[in-house]
Amino acid sequence: MKPEFIDTHVHFWDLKHPELTYGWLQPDAVHPILGDIDPIKSVRFDSTALWAEARFTGLAGAVHVQAAVGTPDPVVETAWLSEMAATSPVPFVIVASQDLSAADAVAQLDRHLEHPLVRGVRDFGTGDFLVDPRFDAGVSLLAERELMLDLDCAWPDMSKARDLARRHEDVTIVLEHIGYPRNTTDPLYFDNWRAGIASLASAPNVQCKISGLGMNRAGWTTDGLRPWVEHCIEQFGPQRCLFGTNWPVDRLWASYGDYVDAFDTLTDSYSWDEQQAMLIGNARATYRWPSS
Repeated sequence: MKPEFIDTHVHFWDLKHPELTYGWLQPDAVHPILGDIDPIKSVRFDSTALWAEARFTGLAGAVHVQAAVGTPDPVVETAWLSEMAATSPVPFVIVASQDLSAADAVAQLDRHLEHPLVRGVRDFGTGDFLVDPRFDAGVSLLAERELMLDLDCAWPDMSKARDLARRHEDVTIVLEHIGYPRNTTDPLYFDNWRAGIASLASAPNVQCKISGLGMNRAGWTTDGLRPWVEHCIEQFGPQRCLFGTNWPVDRLWASYGDYVDAFDTLTDSYSWDEQQAMLIGNARATYRWPSS
């Protein structure tokens, strides 16, 4: 029997929803990082579809991370997800869409929290947002609401993210997709990424989501992933690493089970307790998993 795990990065959507906007999934849209993602552009992808692909892998729960982009009221997505969760075959919690720099950020956050499954927010900040005082003020709102921050951050900005984390030591920050490596073949890029990860890991309230492993890696192999994954675990430690797939986006490069098996292989040198922490224990703690 495969060990149970919580997938800390999945996306659900419904292109027919009258109030939700998914610009990145439109027929003519080209993803700014991944390019052509047409093969995953189904009209709807929900928790039932996830379960159909993942039910034999040990999946015990999931974290939905904001998928609607450009929706005027981000709480609409949260409400839609909450309705889905009531009949979902797999339990999940929500990382909601939120512009932390918005003038009405307080009101929006409190409306998100009217939905009990909300655990944190994701902000697609633009420009030099990590040093923007308005964003900083928004992050300061999270701790008192017991919300965490899922952070999009590539290596050039990791020192700024480290400083942000140090300014907000009471907020849990989770780095997404091991920092979005854009180039997996250039040794200089790898060295810069390694230094960025080490810098960010020095802030104890930052965790690392080992997810999105297929992105920019067509034809990836477990051995090819090894130096990236091992460096993250070495720097953050097993108690600050979480597993995620970025499903169904990463279906572009492999099956769901392939990613689960790769992570199991890459962490098989760790103790059982350490493996359990990375697969499920840390996710339960970070995302305050429901007791029932």
